[in-house]
Amino acid sequence: MKPTARIFRNLLLTPLFAGLLAAAPLMLHAAPGEGVAKLHSLRGTDVQAPDPETDMFRPERDRGPIERNFVQQPPIIPHTVQNYTITKNFNKCMDCHSWSRYKETGATKISLTHFKDRSGTDHANISTRRYFCLQCHVPQSDAKPLVENTFKPASALQ
Repeated sequence: MKPTARIFRNLLLTPLFAGLLAAAPLMLHAAPGEGVAKLHSLRGTDVQAPDPETDMFRPERDRGPIERNFVQQPPIIPHTVQNYTITKNFNKCMDCHSWSRYKETGATKISLTHFKDRSGTDHANISTRRYFCLQCHVPQSDAKPLVENTFKPASALQ
């Protein structure tokens, strides 16, 4: 960097950093809501408020597969998953959805895509990136929408 550019940069940035350092204690010690815009979630509550209890909505009764609304949508879980355990050592979903059990239980078998890693290599066991089912698949409940929804399914799927 040329000496004149370095001098110009130092003259410009030094007061800026000094101002930020001087204001930092004021921002850190300000009362809640002072000096900082208060954030609200789409639910209209304070984002720092605790989440509501998870059992406030009734899960839907077990039923057959639920139609998908868009291409590549992960299948929606048509039953409750309350008290299902999914840890690094055990996945309750595999009791019914594994290739060795799906016929016996009448469940949908796990997709072949769940056995591929990032590079597309097939494995004998579920890929670690697909092991925690509830990252993509969600159960249904009788919950009212949090915000207005005007979503329309893809016309090709109707």
